[in-house]
Amino acid sequence: MLSRRRFLVTSALAAGAGAVPSTGLAAEKTRRAATEDLRDWGAVRRQFDLDPRYIHTGLFFLSSHPRPVREAIERYRQQLEANPLHTVEHLVFTGPPDYMPAKVCNAIAAYIGGSADDIALTQNTTTGLALIYQGLPLKPGDEILTTAHDHFVHHESIRLASERSGANWRKVALFDSHDALSADEMVERLRKAIRPETRVLGVTWVHSSTGLKLPIRRIADALAEVNRERPPERRVLLVVDGVHGLGAESPDVVAMGMDAFAAGTHKWMFGPRGTGFVWARPELWSVMRPLMPSTSSAELFFAWASGKPPAQPARATWFSPGGFQAFEHSWAVPEAFAFHQAIGPQRITERIHALNAQAREGLAKMTHVTLYTPRAPEIAGGMVCFDVKGMTQQQVVQRLFERNRILASTTPYAVSYARVSFGIQNTPDEVEKTLAAVRELAGATASVSGG
Repeated sequence: MLSRRRFLVTSALAAGAGAVPSTGLAAEKTRRAATEDLRDWGAVRRQFDLDPRYIHTGLFFLSSHPRPVREAIERYRQQLEANPLHTVEHLVFTGPPDYMPAKVCNAIAAYIGGSADDIALTQNTTTGLALIYQGLPLKPGDEILTTAHDHFVHHESIRLASERSGANWRKVALFDSHDALSADEMVERLRKAIRPETRVLGVTWVHSSTGLKLPIRRIADALAEVNRERPPERRVLLVVDGVHGLGAESPDVVAMGMDAFAAGTHKWMFGPRGTGFVWARPELWSVMRPLMPSTSSAELFFAWASGKPPAQPARATWFSPGGFQAFEHSWAVPEAFAFHQAIGPQRITERIHALNAQAREGLAKMTHVTLYTPRAPEIAGGMVCFDVKGMTQQQVVQRLFERNRILASTTPYAVSYARVSFGIQNTPDEVEKTLAAVRELAGATASVSGG
C-alpha cells in the first residue's frame, strides 16, 4: 500500500509538470533499428510470422503481431514471470520515468496529434464505445442520432446507454443505393437528420460492412454550423468509432474535429491483442461520468482515502478501467506505434489504398460480381465487399479457401457480403491471385446453385 501511495503522489506531481517521457527506451531502439530496413515492403512483410501457405485477406479483423511487438510482449512477460510483484509495483505503481500507462498514452498521443492527458486506456473498441456513451450526461428527452450502417457493438452501446439515461436514439440511412454514394449526400443527410433534441451524433469512420469511409472532417464542419445556433450545453457531440481508420488512414485523428474517438489497436495498428483507447476533448471528459473504478488517478485515490467523493472535474485517467490486466500486452502498445512511425504513416496509407483500389477495379470488371465498396478513393477504406452471382457469401469464402488457400471473411451484419482486405503484409501479386480466384468462380456458380 505504501508503494501504491508513493505512485499516486509522484504520478500526480508528474501530470501537473508534464514530466512523463513520450516513449520508452525499447520503442526508441525499435524506431532507430527499423528505419533502414522498413523502406522495403518485403522487409515489412517479414516482420510478421504469417503462415506463407495462405493469402491473408482478413488481417484487419485481428492482426498478427510484427516482430517488435512480439519481442516487447515477450520481454515484459519474462519480467512478470521472474518477479511479478516487483515488476508491477515498479511499472504500474510508481512514478516517472517508469510509469507505463503514461508512456502508452504518450505514444498514442504522438501518433493521433492530441494530448496524453486526454486519453483513457481500454481493452478494445467495444469497451471504449461503452465508456463514452454510458459516461455522457444524457437525460430523458435527449436524442442520440446514428446511422443504419453501424456495427452491432456501436448500436448496442447506444441502446444500453439510452435505456439507462432515458434518452432516445434514432438511425438514419446515409444512402439509398451503393451505386450512388456521395460524400456530399451523406453529410447533407446527417445535417438534415439533426433535431432540436439531438445531443449526440455517433458514426463510424470506416464501415466494416461495405468498406465505406465517411468524410469525418466534413461531418464535423457541418455540426459546427449547427452548434453555432446552440448554447454550449446543448451542442451536438460527434462520437466516432475509428477502429478501421486508425492505422490505415491519416493519423491526424484529433484534427478531424470529433469530440470523442474510440479504437482498438489490435487491427490496423498491429498492436497487442486486447488493447485500445478513447480520446476525448478535455471539456467533454470533465462532464462525463466514469463507468467503473480506475487505478490510474491520484485524485480518486486521495478522495477515497479521505472518505469524500472526488471534488475535481473528471479527467481521462478516471475512465481507464482499473485492476490487474494482461500487462505485457498493454505495455507493448508503444512498440506498435513506433513500428508505424518507422515505416511512415503516409506510406502505409498509400500502400493500403493502392492494393485495395487494385482489388476494387479488378472486381468491378467482372460481370458475375457485384461490388459494394465505393470506387472513389475519398470514400473508400481498406477493405472490399462484394457478392458473386449464384453463390452465398459463405460459399464464396469457402471456395476461395478450399481451392486457393485465400483467407477471406463475411461481413457480420444483417445483410452480409463476402469481404477481402489487403494491408501492408500483402503484395500486388496476392491481389492478382485473389482476383483470378474470384474470376474462376464465374464457372462454379451454376453447379453451386444447382447443388
